[in-house]
Amino acid sequence: MFIKASYQFLEELRLLQNVSVHTLRNYSIDLNALKTFLENEDPCPKICYDAPYDKRNLTLDPQISVIEINRRTIRQFLAHHATVSKRTQMRRISTLRSFFKFLMKQNIININPMEDIESPKLEKKLPQSLSYEQVRNLLDQPDTSSYLGFRDRAIMELLYSSGLRVSELVSLDRSAFDFENYSVLLKGKRKKERLVPITKNAADWIQNYLGHPKRCENSKEHLKEVDEKAIFLNKWGNRITTRSVDRKFMKYHLMSGLPSEVTPHTIRHTIATHWLENGMDLKTIQVLLGHSSLSTTSIYTHVSTKLKKDVYDKTHPRA
Repeated sequence: MFIKASYQFLEELRLLQNVSVHTLRNYSIDLNALKTFLENEDPCPKICYDAPYDKRNLTLDPQISVIEINRRTIRQFLAHHATVSKRTQMRRISTLRSFFKFLMKQNIININPMEDIESPKLEKKLPQSLSYEQVRNLLDQPDTSSYLGFRDRAIMELLYSSGLRVSELVSLDRSAFDFENYSVLLKGKRKKERLVPITKNAADWIQNYLGHPKRCENSKEHLKEVDEKAIFLNKWGNRITTRSVDRKFMKYHLMSGLPSEVTPHTIRHTIATHWLENGMDLKTIQVLLGHSSLSTTSIYTHVSTKLKKDVYDKTHPRA
């Protein structure tokens, strides 16, 4: 049955491959899309990526046999959702490839319906990077006279200091910081750990935020600390979420008057570009950012116009 096989697949991803909650959520969305396409007039409960195994209602699994799903079925499914973005199409195809590869490995199916199913070509866009002046402008937006504004400035300083992913930032615990050596232990994708240096400036902002007198007080704007392990808290005193950080960046971007969209990931791209412009080698940047492949990091060589100009000036015979 389709739902049972889907849950087995998600369980392996969760327990054996240690994929992130974000990835599990996306996989469940894509599997639900295929389930909805395959079922007729009797829709069943959605596949839930975080439902405990013993709470999953597998008795309501519709009469959809994964063995009967063939290449034509997959092509019809993709054609039915042809209006979604290319990025969503690519993710959906990637999910189904992983799913049916799992079914092949488990000997549940003998023929992989994803064979010869090609992904759409996605136009490669260079990551956006801010100038030093634009970064300074953005960092100046939070009102640091307020406790929550002080928190937001500390978040921005850390992001620009070390190029963290926002998911890594919100999961940080106090125990992850080594303030004497100015470093932080991160858990990145697939729970891979890496030790990343931080600037003294960022460390000072974080220490001052942790020691802020209003962190342990209730007020009209926020409640006192509830989660004692977490570094960054929301206004209810619990660990802040990625969505909350994204909303804050949207707010400060509008306040800054910067022409293009600025997200936490923009800061990650920005510091990587600035590192490169100031002479850091790609291998070191790869390690700091937690990239599994150097080819991912090398995109920053296309972003830095300053680097191109420097190389041109140094190598041109008549410069």
